Amino acid sequence: MNIRRYEPWGVLNQLSNEMNSLFANTGQQLNDPSTMATSDWVPAVDIQEEKDRYLIKADIPGVKPDDIEIHMENDVLTIKGERSAEDVTEGNGYKRVERIRGTFHRRFTLPDTADADRISASSRDGVLEVVIPKQQKVQPRRINVEG
Repeated sequence: MNIRRYEPWGVLNQLSNEMNSLFANTGQQLNDPSTMATSDWVPAVDIQEEKDRYLIKADIPGVKPDDIEIHMENDVLTIKGERSAEDVTEGNGYKRVERIRGTFHRRFTLPDTADADRISASSRDGVLEVVIPKQQKVQPRRINVEG
């Protein structure tokens, strides 16, 4: 006779683990406030702070610059757009479709040092680059001490 440990929460823990892996495989980060529930997909982003600016790079292959909207309101930068859907029926030669189509939506709260009036954006080779300059008054300045 084998002794087996009884774990009353084992089934629920297993279900929780399976749900977490399901969401991890879709690329959706559940705890990330920059994603929206209305998005079909979420582009990966890199956020970098430099001496005189902030830089956001987002992977958006297949999205035309005309299909991207960027708004700044109340210190929140919103990037949204859409990757156009193609006819992906098996009759057109498709055997497998993995690239997600549809809308995306990301929001970022910017620090008080951001200069909202000088934000610029460009898209090249499937990467959206948003440049957010810092305000002039907050940039560090070296003061010489005379002696």
